[in-house]
Amino acid sequence: MKKSLVLYLFILAVLMNVFTYMYYSKRVAFEESQFEKKSIKYKDSISAMTQKLADANYFSLENNDNAQNYFDNSNSKTFIAYEKLIPYVTEKLMDYNDNPEGNPYTGQDKIGAQKFIINKIKILNHRWIIADFNDGEYWGEALIKYFINEDESVSFETFQTVLYQKQ
Repeated sequence: MKKSLVLYLFILAVLMNVFTYMYYSKRVAFEESQFEKKSIKYKDSISAMTQKLADANYFSLENNDNAQNYFDNSNSKTFIAYEKLIPYVTEKLMDYNDNPEGNPYTGQDKIGAQKFIINKIKILNHRWIIADFNDGEYWGEALIKYFINEDESVSFETFQTVLYQKQ
């Protein structure tokens, strides 16, 4: 009886080892296939997001070679790099937010007690800026022309504005 008990225990131990080996070997293969599926999914989503970002930045001075070449004027002695131009123009336009009547390039007069200030701008090319502005209650957007003068000062001209309805 003792020998048959040992034999049964031995067979049971061998079966447990076989099932354990099969479980872990299949588990590793399953995890590898899951990893590959997720990796492909993430690569696809990264490439889709990269494409969306490229589409969103299509109208920007950073990606427009023709607009960048506009500042490389052979008649002029100065060359303005767009990397320096973008923060310079942004700073000059934002400086008008300190005006007590509000930024004049929003194209809007004060409606209430608050003044309109520009929150964010994007330089589209060598001539156009789109700006987001608000007074805390009303929001809008403005299309602004800008010019770099010979003395490297910047002049602005509001082309058109949109003021959204209060919600």
